[in-house]
Amino acid sequence: MRRIVYTLSGYKDYLALILSVLISVLLIASNNNPQVSSIRSVTILAIGALEDTFDFIPDYFALTEENRVLREKNLTLSDELSLHRNAAAENVRLRKMLDLKEQGTHEYVGANVVGKNFQFFRNTLTLDAGEEQGVAVDMPVVSHDGLVGRIVATSPHYSVVQILFHIEMRSSAKVERSRVDGILGWDGGPSLNLYNVAKTLDVVVGDRVVTSEYSSLFPPGLPIGHVTKTYEETGDLFQTVEIAPAADLYRLEEVFVILRTEEIEKLVVEQDAEK
Repeated sequence: MRRIVYTLSGYKDYLALILSVLISVLLIASNNNPQVSSIRSVTILAIGALEDTFDFIPDYFALTEENRVLREKNLTLSDELSLHRNAAAENVRLRKMLDLKEQGTHEYVGANVVGKNFQFFRNTLTLDAGEEQGVAVDMPVVSHDGLVGRIVATSPHYSVVQILFHIEMRSSAKVERSRVDGILGWDGGPSLNLYNVAKTLDVVVGDRVVTSEYSSLFPPGLPIGHVTKTYEETGDLFQTVEIAPAADLYRLEEVFVILRTEEIEKLVVEQDAEK
């Protein structure tokens, strides 16, 4: 209580002024003298005029609250727009994959990429499809753009894909235009390579590269990528052919596993011949 009294005593002059003004206003309001009434009318008119003049100035606190509400609505709309864009992009990808499935002559199993392991030179993906869906080791994996890799491990509900950017990946491949054959591989660089291509053979930048009918892993004609560079080393019999993969191997979200079993007899014969 003492603290309140002490605080008020510091503002006693202001309090006295306010009290005096209030008493004066009350006396004027209750006085029916014609002169006072005239002053009162003029004052009311002046206040009304001031209100009309400055009516365009919005209330600061109301404007602050309105801005807050608008920011919240803007954030909500941004989230909804992002969801719609993601759904639209996913719809495009799935339509392309469905088109691939309908055009192909193989049986496919769709799968989502649920894990990625990009370490050193052994890059793999984990899929949410496994043995119970018919997936087995060495089955090809593709996206709507082209070849992704092959299955190297399976469990009842999951499987692991060795993608083309893997140091142990090797497969027969062919230049679609000139029918030049080579061995597809990767040496850790930003591009795939086509090895064992004689420097006299017809390969130019822009050529499309596809899987070969000589491959024991992949069916023929699957898009691999396109040639981005060719060059020769002095004294070498072969040219270096660099290939940009058709599929974006590092950003895949959905893929198809090709349920390919018709080449088992061919594989057995070739393996027996190598013994």
